[in-house]
Amino acid sequence: MTAGTRGTHHAYARLVLETMPEESRVGLALGFIRTFGIPDIARVLYGTGRMTSEPRARAKATGVAMFTLIGQGLDSPEGRSTVDALRRIHDRPDITPELMHYVLACFTVCPLRFIDTHGHRPVTEEEREAAYAFHLGLSDALDLDSVDGPEGLGGLDGVERWMRGYEARHFAPTKEARALWHSASHGLLAARLPSALARLAPTVAASLLDASLSRTLQVRRPPAPVRALVAYVLRSKARARVRASRGTK
Repeated sequence: MTAGTRGTHHAYARLVLETMPEESRVGLALGFIRTFGIPDIARVLYGTGRMTSEPRARAKATGVAMFTLIGQGLDSPEGRSTVDALRRIHDRPDITPELMHYVLACFTVCPLRFIDTHGHRPVTEEEREAAYAFHLGLSDALDLDSVDGPEGLGGLDGVERWMRGYEARHFAPTKEARALWHSASHGLLAARLPSALARLAPTVAASLLDASLSRTLQVRRPPAPVRALVAYVLRSKARARVRASRGTK
């Protein structure tokens, strides 16, 4: 972590970059996949061709941008350069401020959800507040502060409520989403999962989807015992990493 990370974001940066980086990467990938459920986003992602032809490269670019912003800070030279690049990439008429708010919500909420469920410990209140501060800061940096979005709902819980409401109104199955899911479940998540689970990436990926997203992506959820086994393996891996890191100190 560098001095470019602002104090209000420090606990969030430490969580994502130092304490649970593996869980954060998987959670960010799941946040990216979650956006497929919004037809307007699915059409944009499918239309570029990169997500179906180079899913790992496309997701890596997103991950690098987010981790740069979290680690270096929004006000650092690297952060400002990354924000400028994000503005250019998303400066198109079919990407509305509301869509941008939803994407940012997914990128903030989904990693924390994954950590709560599969990490060696849940996210602390300090970390949640720091994540919300980062979320607000990035919204402001992207000039989204004037939009009636999650920043006006007060706290990360408000962002999650806004996100659920937006999904209830907009989630819908599309052929683009199905194609994106196929690429992501076979390529993207395999690179993010522990090696023991990577070869089973499609099944593991399906196990990590909630019921509403499964329906939207038209994915059959594995039986409950399989989902429970996946959760057990992920949490066991997380605890093993902590024991190993303590043993090296």
